[in-house]
Amino acid sequence: MLQRSAFFFLGALLLGGCGHSLTSLPGFDASAWQRDARGCSGARQAQLPALDSSREQLYNEHVSAITDLLGRPDQEELQELTQRVYYYYVTPGPQCQGAAASAAPARCLTVRFGSLGTVTEVLYTGGPTSY
Repeated sequence: MLQRSAFFFLGALLLGGCGHSLTSLPGFDASAWQRDARGCSGARQAQLPALDSSREQLYNEHVSAITDLLGRPDQEELQELTQRVYYYYVTPGPQCQGAAASAAPARCLTVRFGSLGTVTEVLYTGGPTSY
């Protein structure tokens, strides 16, 4: 019985250690990023240098780790084979209401997830096709 309990504990310990969580990036203020909904106040744009210098750390991270770090995406696109794309606006644009709005398309941080739910691509784009 003791051997069986030890085996179970060891198995649980090993399985628990398989995943890793991206808790922070050097110089990146995740709470400021998350408070700047749709990139309208400029706080996300100010965080871009820190995010860009640590961008490689985002690859192979799971959807939940990215959501914990960056918050819920401003837009999400579901694609074939359970792939998804998260869009985070980083500059004011048509998605903003009021004086901060610009006629120019907003710049986006685009995060692509593969069918296993891990990051396969991180890039900056002109944004999704619709606002």
